[in-house]
Amino acid sequence: MSQDRPDMRISDAERELVVAQLNAAVSEGRLTLAEFEERVDGVLRSRTFGEIEPYVGDLPQKGPIAAPEQQEIRNQSSNLKRVGRWTVPRKLLISTRAGSVKLDFTEAQFSSQLVEVRLEARSSSIELVLPRGATADIDSIAPHSSSLKQKVPAAYDSAGSGIVFRIGGEVRSSSVRVRYQRRFWRWRW
Repeated sequence: MSQDRPDMRISDAERELVVAQLNAAVSEGRLTLAEFEERVDGVLRSRTFGEIEPYVGDLPQKGPIAAPEQQEIRNQSSNLKRVGRWTVPRKLLISTRAGSVKLDFTEAQFSSQLVEVRLEARSSSIELVLPRGATADIDSIAPHSSSLKQKVPAAYDSAGSGIVFRIGGEVRSSSVRVRYQRRFWRWRW
């Protein structure tokens, strides 16, 4: 909650988070069903953070787990895919040998507006599927007998407010493809 400004008005989304916290307290056995109903009714009628405090003040506060600043993805002679909802750190290190890596960022949560991707690939294929509105800069990749394809706007060509991917590193006998998600009727790939 916002202890520094108890008079600040609370949004519907923040109210729903408090109700979820109360629901978790019931499932943990901290509240009875009668207490839960009473507290949810009070939370839904509240307009400020100060009015909500009596309903959750005696419960433990659980904050979200922070995403790591940097994450390393290693792959050797394998097929590695990351799709769906996941948290993207500010720096990604991808190291692959004789393998295939596909990272789908379309449903991902980002910890910053800038994502730095460092590639170290030998005899591999790397495919990065970016969310709509994102831009990418692949000028820092050093290719040796490799193929680079960028099907999204470059960061310096577009004045968009989306996520910016800075992709660099060294690829040998590999292919790198950066694109948006393909769509046809109901299918997405």
